[in-house]
Amino acid sequence: MTKVVADISVSLDGYVTGPDPDAEHGLGRGGEALHTWAFSPDPIDREVLAATTDATGAVVMGRHLFDIIDGPHGWNDDVGYGAGLAAKPPVLVVTRRPPDTVRLADRVTFVVDGVRSAVGKATVVADDRDVVVMGGAEVIRGALEAGVLDELRLHLSPVLLGGGTPLFLAGTGPRTLRQIHVRASGTTTHLTYRVD
Repeated sequence: MTKVVADISVSLDGYVTGPDPDAEHGLGRGGEALHTWAFSPDPIDREVLAATTDATGAVVMGRHLFDIIDGPHGWNDDVGYGAGLAAKPPVLVVTRRPPDTVRLADRVTFVVDGVRSAVGKATVVADDRDVVVMGGAEVIRGALEAGVLDELRLHLSPVLLGGGTPLFLAGTGPRTLRQIHVRASGTTTHLTYRVD
C-alpha cells in the first residue's frame, strides 16, 4: 500500500539549506553538510538510502528545488534521486507556472493545482510504492497542513547552519508526531515519525 512520506535532511538548528541559497548554490552556504550521509560509506547510511530509494514509486517536490536539480549542477546520468543510485522515479513538481525549458523533461510532470493534487497524482503512478515528498520546506509544510502525509522522515545532520531555509516556521502546528524508527550512523541520525 502506498505511503506518503516527507523525506528531508535537516540541521540541528532546523534548517534544510544554509544561508543565501541560489541557483548556483542550491543548498546555500554550508548546506552541503546536510547531505554528507547520502554519499557516506557508512553501512547504516547506505542501507537507509537504498531502502528509501527502493521503496520510492514517485517523488513530489517544489519548483525551487526542481530548478536546482534541473540546473547545470543538478541531477545527471550519474547522480539523481537516491544520490549515486540508478533510481529514476516519476517526479511531480508543484508550481504556479511550468518553466519554458526543462533539461530533465523526460522525468518530470508539472502540477499547477497544489500539493494535495500533486500527491494524489503521484499516488496513481507510484504503483503501490511510497510517494516521497522530498522538499523543499514549503512543499513539506503544505503537505503536512493538507493532511496528506503518513510519515515524516528526517535525516538530522550534526551541523549548525545559523540560518537558511527553516523546515518549520513559527506558527506551524501544534502537531503531535509518533516516533516509529531511529537509526544513528557516524554522520546522521535518521528519524521517522508517524503523522497522526
